[in-house]
Amino acid sequence: MGTKVTILPAGDEIAVDADTPVLAAALAAGLNLPHSCRGGNCGACRARVLSGEFHYPHGRPLGISDAEIASGMALLCQARALSDMRVEIRTVSLAAEARIKRLPCRIARTERLSHDVIGAYLRLPAAEDFKFQAGQYIDILLSGGRRRSFSIASAPDLPEPSQTPSLLELHIRHVPGGAFTEPLFSQAADGKLLTIEGPLGQFVYRESSAPMLLIGGGTGFAPLKSIIDHVVRGDLGRQMTLFWGCRAEPDLYAEAWIRAIAQRVAHFRHVPVLSEGSPAWTGARGFVHEEVLRQMADLSAYDIYASGPPAMVNAVRREFGARGADPARIYFDSFDYAPDSVDRHRSTAPTSS
Repeated sequence: MGTKVTILPAGDEIAVDADTPVLAAALAAGLNLPHSCRGGNCGACRARVLSGEFHYPHGRPLGISDAEIASGMALLCQARALSDMRVEIRTVSLAAEARIKRLPCRIARTERLSHDVIGAYLRLPAAEDFKFQAGQYIDILLSGGRRRSFSIASAPDLPEPSQTPSLLELHIRHVPGGAFTEPLFSQAADGKLLTIEGPLGQFVYRESSAPMLLIGGGTGFAPLKSIIDHVVRGDLGRQMTLFWGCRAEPDLYAEAWIRAIAQRVAHFRHVPVLSEGSPAWTGARGFVHEEVLRQMADLSAYDIYASGPPAMVNAVRREFGARGADPARIYFDSFDYAPDSVDRHRSTAPTSS
C-alpha cells in the first residue's frame, strides 16, 4: 500500500507509491494541481512541505533554488514520497474545475498546416460535458501507459446550450519515428478512436483590463491561439500584442489566421520573429524574447502569457523583470521533452513526438 499525501489547503488525500512523483499521482487522482513542464525545470509545481520526507531520484531539479529548498519548498513533479506527507500548494482551483475526465474521442479530420505540423480536430461524445479554459491542454493516452500532451488551440464554447459542441483543435508537429505522430503523418487518421484525459494545466486566460503580451515559440502558439480566440469571440476588448517565434518562414503556419484577426480587431498587433529566416525575410530576426525587449521598453502594464520551450520561458521569467514586468502577472506554459514513459512531460513544443 502506498504512502498518503495530503494536499492543503483543500485537504485532498491521495495514495502515492514509491516510484510515482507526487504530481503524477495527484493528476491520476483527478486533481489538476498547478504544473507546467513536469520536467523539474519551470518550478510551476512548487509546494511547501509541511511534514514528511521525500527524495529526488534523479538529483535536485533545475527549477528549484537552494534558498527555496532551505525554506521547505519542493517540486512535486519530481518528488517521491518516502513517508506520509502534508504539502501546501499556492492555489487550488474549485473542485468542480479541478477534476479531470477520461473520455473517448474520434479524430473528425486532420489538416496539413505546414510541412511538419498538422491540425487534428477531435470530436467528443455528444453526451459528455467537457469544459475547459482557454490555454489548457489534454493528454492523449497510448498503449503501455504512455501519453502525449497537446494544448487545445480552439477556444472554449460560448454559453449557448443549443449549439453543437465545437471540435477540439490540436497542433501536432511531426517527429520522424514518433510513436504517435508518425502514423498521423504517414496514413489517414480521420475516424481514428482515441482516449484523452483533461482538461489539464493552469496556464489559462485571466480576467483583467490590462493589456496582454503573448509570447509563443513554435507550436507553443497553440494555447495562445485559444486565448486570443476566446478574447475575440467573447468581445472582451483586451489590447493584445503577439510575438511568435519560429525558425523559418514555413514554420509560421497560422499567419493567415493571425492576419484575419488583425484585420478584424483594432487592438491586436502581431510580430513574427524568425531565428533562421531566408535572405528574403524582412521581418524581425533572432530570439523571440529578445525582440520583445528590443521593441518594448516598459512591461509594467502588461499581463504576460509565455508558451513554448523551457529556454524561452525561463528567459522571459528571468529578464522581463528588469523592464518592469510583475512576476505575479507572468503566466507561462513551459514545454519539456522526455522519452516515452508513463510520467510524460509536456510535449506540445516543436520537438514533441
